[in-house]
Amino acid sequence: MLLRRTLHHHHQIRRFSATSAAALLEEPPESVFTYLPNLPKPDPKYSETIRALPRAASGTNISNKLRKCGLVPSIVFEAEDGQHGGNKRLVSVENNQIKKLVNALGRSFFLSRVFDLEVKVDAESDEVVEKVRVLPRSLHLHAGTDAVLNVTFLRAPSSALLKVDVPLVFRGDDISPGLKKGSYLNIIKRTVKYLCPADIVPPYINVDLSELDVGSKLLMRDLKVHPALKLLKPADTPVLKIAGGRVSDQKKAK
Repeated sequence: MLLRRTLHHHHQIRRFSATSAAALLEEPPESVFTYLPNLPKPDPKYSETIRALPRAASGTNISNKLRKCGLVPSIVFEAEDGQHGGNKRLVSVENNQIKKLVNALGRSFFLSRVFDLEVKVDAESDEVVEKVRVLPRSLHLHAGTDAVLNVTFLRAPSSALLKVDVPLVFRGDDISPGLKKGSYLNIIKRTVKYLCPADIVPPYINVDLSELDVGSKLLMRDLKVHPALKLLKPADTPVLKIAGGRVSDQKKAK
């Protein structure tokens, strides 16, 4: 009831024409890209449809009242040059749903995962005016409470190329020769930006430390990703280094 009163109090939501709605609900073209079996792919456990309502206008007062009703002011953009551009749609999404996904996945992993997003006519209707695949582009949290303040999305049809900061997951530290000798892992990058076809956005990249010895470096070119991904930083940018033993460790060894 609170949600319905807030939406009706501020703005009457304009309905889309039947033609526009039909176009938005068309099936996307079949993808030419698929995840490779030896690389990470999204966990189906988190395959959730994000629920949204149209938002006729923006503004601080409206946004604050929406948040009090458990909603998060959001925008869905068309992708241009891999990032957000024109054709923006104002929507509101459910705070509890976004917070649950962010808590389960982690912030950087939430921002590297494609979701379905479904926009209904209003809170009282089951009529869907837009169903689209989206990539979360940005997420703003309250500094003190971590409450979700707003989130933006990019439309991610099969034809889209998206700029994504893909998180790195470091594995094999327990058997790394260098780390076992007392060296330490100096992580320089925790995410790496790629231009990704929308159908194969990696949820993360595995980084294998198991064979790295003292002084070993890993560069961006060494990361194992789908060949269709384009690295957007210089290939010789360092990701990590197995650095020499700590001073305290060296003193203990004497």
